Amino acid sequence: MSETPSAAEVAAPHRYTAALAADIEARWQDFWEAAGTYEAPNPKGDLAGDPELVAKPKKFIMDMFPYPSGAGLHVGHPLGFIATDVYARHLRMTGHNVLHTLGFDAFGLPAEQYAVQTGTHPRVSTEANIVNMRRQLRRLGLGHDLRRSVETIDPAYYKWTQWIFVQIFNSWYDTDAKKARPIADLVAQFEAGERATPDGRPWSALSAVERAEVLGEYRLAYASDAPVNWCPGLGTVLANEEVTAEGRSERGNFPVFKAKLRQWNMRITAYGDRLLEDLDGLDWPEAIKLQQRNWIGRSEGARVDFPVGDDKITIFTTRQDTLFGATYMVLAPEHELVSGERSIVPDAWPEGTHEVWTGGYGTPAEAVAAYRKQAAAKSDVERQAEAKDKTGVFTGAYATNPVSGERVPVFIADYVLMGYGTGAIMAVPAHDSRDFAFARAFELPMRCVVEPSDGRGQDPATWDDAFDSYEAKIVNSSGADIAGADISLDGLTVPEAKVKITEWLSANGIGEGTVNFRLRDWLFSRQRYWGEPFPIVYDEDGVAHALPESMLPLELPEVDDYSPRTFDPDDADTQPETPLSRNEDWVNVELDLGDGPKKYRRETNTMPNWAGSCWYEMRYTDPHNDTALVDPEIEQYWMGPREGQPSGGVDLYVGGQEHAVLHLLYARFWSKVLHDLGHIASSEPFHKLYNQGMIQAFVYRDSRGIAVPAAEVEERDGAYYYQGEKVSRVLGKMGKSLKNAVTPDEICAEYGADTLRLYEMAMGPLDVSRPWDTRAVVGQYRLLQRLWRNVVDEATGEVTVVDAEPDEDTLRALHKAIDGVNQDLANLRFNTAIAKVTELNNHLTKTGGPVARTVAERLVLLIAPLAPHIAEELWRKLGHQDSVVHQDFPVADPAYVVDETVTCVVQIKGKVKARLEVAPSITEADLEAAALADPAVLAALGGAGIRKVIVRAPKLVNIVPV
Repeated sequence: MSETPSAAEVAAPHRYTAALAADIEARWQDFWEAAGTYEAPNPKGDLAGDPELVAKPKKFIMDMFPYPSGAGLHVGHPLGFIATDVYARHLRMTGHNVLHTLGFDAFGLPAEQYAVQTGTHPRVSTEANIVNMRRQLRRLGLGHDLRRSVETIDPAYYKWTQWIFVQIFNSWYDTDAKKARPIADLVAQFEAGERATPDGRPWSALSAVERAEVLGEYRLAYASDAPVNWCPGLGTVLANEEVTAEGRSERGNFPVFKAKLRQWNMRITAYGDRLLEDLDGLDWPEAIKLQQRNWIGRSEGARVDFPVGDDKITIFTTRQDTLFGATYMVLAPEHELVSGERSIVPDAWPEGTHEVWTGGYGTPAEAVAAYRKQAAAKSDVERQAEAKDKTGVFTGAYATNPVSGERVPVFIADYVLMGYGTGAIMAVPAHDSRDFAFARAFELPMRCVVEPSDGRGQDPATWDDAFDSYEAKIVNSSGADIAGADISLDGLTVPEAKVKITEWLSANGIGEGTVNFRLRDWLFSRQRYWGEPFPIVYDEDGVAHALPESMLPLELPEVDDYSPRTFDPDDADTQPETPLSRNEDWVNVELDLGDGPKKYRRETNTMPNWAGSCWYEMRYTDPHNDTALVDPEIEQYWMGPREGQPSGGVDLYVGGQEHAVLHLLYARFWSKVLHDLGHIASSEPFHKLYNQGMIQAFVYRDSRGIAVPAAEVEERDGAYYYQGEKVSRVLGKMGKSLKNAVTPDEICAEYGADTLRLYEMAMGPLDVSRPWDTRAVVGQYRLLQRLWRNVVDEATGEVTVVDAEPDEDTLRALHKAIDGVNQDLANLRFNTAIAKVTELNNHLTKTGGPVARTVAERLVLLIAPLAPHIAEELWRKLGHQDSVVHQDFPVADPAYVVDETVTCVVQIKGKVKARLEVAPSITEADLEAAALADPAVLAALGGAGIRKVIVRAPKLVNIVPV
């Protein structure tokens, strides 16, 4: 860029340009930071402040925790940050004490991968990324209370993440009280004999290991042999969301296998009912609530035991009314009854076994082993897909149907998952499509027990698919059962049959009515380095002990190698070796946990990246507290229950829909546990949730399908070319890898941060995705230039406003804008608020003369939440010494908001015959009289009689002549 000023710059040296914007924005950002302009006072503690401000209504506004990426921000990232900033600024100007800050969710895989590739410690690269991101965010003029910002990698922060884990570990869910209680209460019940041990022995007779095993069945954080997604090629366990539908790792495309490993889990399932019920009191989008409800997946049904040899198969079903139709059973390939000590698999095939059931193997054991290996290579998504070809194999064992007494073969098949119910199903092929397809493939019998209402008859052999209906009657469902009692469901409706069979199952000790959840306990272990260490040590007997608070934080130790050990990608029979396990001096320690120095072994897994973001909203309220998670009075002030918010929580939480389930569900779970244990007043973390849309960008690809730099593509005659070659264009995500990223730094350099803020807010409704168009940014730049000219002389830099009364039209334009902008900002309608400011500014520009001071000042206050830097500068130029941030937002005069007159259309036979200027408040009777007296209407009627007059005051009169 040339440093020689242009002719326009010489003629107008005080014009609002990118250079002037940069100067203004840097100065005011420095001022805000030095003055602590955005500091929100707490009612007590180190952040206590102005009692008058504390006494105002509070508002806690939050963005979802950003991850400090090495690539920095592109213009799509700040959309939500700018929106919450505009909203928070408007709240400050309407009399609120506003807590608004931003921290960094800084543990995670990208930094660890970078460390593996470069040898750079994850903390070094992460902290450098945070510095860069803070710089980018500061340039946007975001009004954050910087004192409250937190980073999850700070030991002072993750001390309390570890502390929360200990609280969860040391608690259990009391189903009678419907809340978490300290584990010590449970131990007291066992000691007093109020609660029996599993084998009936007194608590004092149990060894330390046996007691630990009993308590492990109750603890809300517990270790167990859990089915996991094991990826030998990466050397780590993967979360479900990190596995593709093809059963391979999202990163590296390695095979992923199902394996059982000792892992830490959170018993989130104990809170299934409360997580569902409390959704009703939250102000969240219905679509997000539905996703949470579906994920939790509550269903009422029955547990039923099917005898098999000396053991039993327990199933959960929501259709216990169809028990007589169960003609075979299916176990998940991982089920404990097909491997290990409880295996029901016989040595040889039973006589007469159908050839198609064997899979071509000589023994059941060979068939089961081969099939389990095949199933282990598939993801849960792939296993649940509606594949036409059903696969499975007979285990060689038979169970007994408890109502019919018939022997039913037991199969394993990959469409049954251990993650739902009990990992076993009774198959009723006549009335379930997947069971129907499986039965056809394996030539299994079917029995109709729900009477078809479509005329197909009761012989499933003639059907093309299963039939089911809640409106139908139960048939073929009576007979002697194995318990020696008769039961008949014939002729009952489905609901009636459910009630009757459930009562019978319970009376006969074969089952009981129960509730099941799709929700599984939360797998909380990761075989990685860059995460929070578990505050857990194991004694010489393998019993887990939580570290006392005095030993927290347990800091992440240094290691030479950040990589987990990798294996042959296809070798499923391998075990993880974590980076921490190689630090022998850290792993093996001598500690005094209250009963003298003893040797212990530390947990070498780390917590998942979800951990730090489960509670950060609490730490924002009291970020420097080194004696408690959060001071109860401070948490009550910002997050406690209040009118309209029965569960408390953050007043507004803005972020993307991609966190609709997991992050939100996990945070809700932690809040409920901490609430139950008396640590916090709120039982929900986020009262109001708002999902912003995405800023998209065009992706240009060459003939090879490779993305080319969007900035270098030329458009000619409706086609697109890169270096002379024609390329395709599709709308998609913005990102460095797609070569279409535009950084906020680029836009700020060319137009200024206020222009970027206005453009992102003006692109469309906040909750709708929209395409980025750099060429359109200039429209908001010109708005700011016109605003500047309406107050400042571009040649002299002097303020041009006058101390005069504005005319009537200007007053109406001003107060309509005030009224509309105020409502729009309060309801997150930022695009329409900008349109109203633009309309007012254009009105002032068109009048041509100098602007009245009272109008100019209110215009500056209107745009202050949206474009704070230019607003501060103009406010100062208008003679004010205090910041615009805490000024009162303008209030509209109702007399000027209502139009003085509106145009009423008068129609005869549907055709417009007259237009009347009438008061907006005119009554229907007065409007009808005025219309019938109008000369044009009288002439059009020509003396004809009137059959009907339809009046819609104040805008329409429709006359129907005889």
